[in-house]
Amino acid sequence: MRDGDETRTRLAAWLRSQLGDADEVRVEGLGRVEVGHSAEMLVLTIVWRTRRGEERRDVVVRLRPPSPGLLEPYDLARQFRILRALEGTAVKAPRALWLESSGDVLGRPFFVMERLDGDVYERVVPAELDADPARIRRMSESLVDQIATIHRVDLAASGLADLGDGRDYLDRELARWSGEMRRVARGPLPALERLLATLREHQPEPCPTITLVHGDAKPGNFAFVGSEVSAVFDWEMADVGDPLADIGWAEITWRTPSITSRPSSLSADEFVARWEELTGIRARQREWYRALQTYKMAVIMLVGGMLFDAGHSDDLRLAEMARVVPLVTELALRELRVADRPDHGPVEVRAERVKEVKQRTARAPR
Repeated sequence: MRDGDETRTRLAAWLRSQLGDADEVRVEGLGRVEVGHSAEMLVLTIVWRTRRGEERRDVVVRLRPPSPGLLEPYDLARQFRILRALEGTAVKAPRALWLESSGDVLGRPFFVMERLDGDVYERVVPAELDADPARIRRMSESLVDQIATIHRVDLAASGLADLGDGRDYLDRELARWSGEMRRVARGPLPALERLLATLREHQPEPCPTITLVHGDAKPGNFAFVGSEVSAVFDWEMADVGDPLADIGWAEITWRTPSITSRPSSLSADEFVARWEELTGIRARQREWYRALQTYKMAVIMLVGGMLFDAGHSDDLRLAEMARVVPLVTELALRELRVADRPDHGPVEVRAERVKEVKQRTARAPR
């Protein structure tokens, strides 16, 4: 990324070409969103002048992360296409405005989307919200309602059916994450390989209803205004396929620190029952789908750790990810009732690499 002044200048020039009849385009309030581990995001306000006077629009710029990244292959254009297809549906996704796919403007491809209002509650829940159990209950219901809305999108009418018929979704997911596991492995990974083999051995027939799948339907990807979902973010892993994959992912993230971990929230069983009623789809083989998504989580954490270990990133959060891989793998094995516990292999970051980064960070000027 370039420095702030150069970024503003380059963005303003490019945005003028997108706005058509705009004059005196400028960028105000350029800031970086310091959340997540994959794509980088900038928040800013576009200000321009037309015959009608000065106009303003708050937007978010989503950049393709440096390669190699946490989620490879990273298809920014596909995300843009999916968000465009959701315009006019009841899904509360940000509107995608413009795509810059060459990387010539900011050094990496990016797209611009509208900035939606709302607060995200991940890891920290404010005391005033914690003191309002009825509101937390309604927020958890609204979250489930929005997941169901995603799964009710008309694929043909929206154009999303062009992404594929989705019936091989589970096969593709297993192939993708096993490929990533082996791509970054420093040596044999018996526990993860055992988990993968058991998932394949017990793989169910896919859900008869094929839908849009968000791919990362965790509570931290939903924003709220008051008690209602106002926005759904992070469509990096969206696809057409088996909606029960989203339910499995939501189940394993339901009790992570957020509004859904509070006692007044819907329980996981209540969440699934509400979703079934809203969609008319039965959530079967829940243990297998939870195990599938826990495997996916373990592999993403492994990739993060190995990116750090190989020197592609100095983000110590990625090193912490790797430390959790054994725990997450064992959770999935328990879901599948695998009694033995194979060795995990080299899944954690080398201690000397962590020490090197910490020492360099401590010496860096503040």
